[in-house]
Amino acid sequence: MSGLVVLIPCAIGLGLVALGTFFWALRAGQYEDLEGAGQRILMNDDLP
Repeated sequence: MSGLVVLIPCAIGLGLVALGTFFWALRAGQYEDLEGAGQRILMNDDLP
């Protein structure tokens, strides 16, 4: 039972950190161009 006193706040803290990181990435524009990376790998940029 005393282990839960430590584990529950740790789990809540880690969840809040993950949520904050997700919102930071959203605000920074990380999810703006989801198809661009998939299309860029198909382009042939090598010049002969």
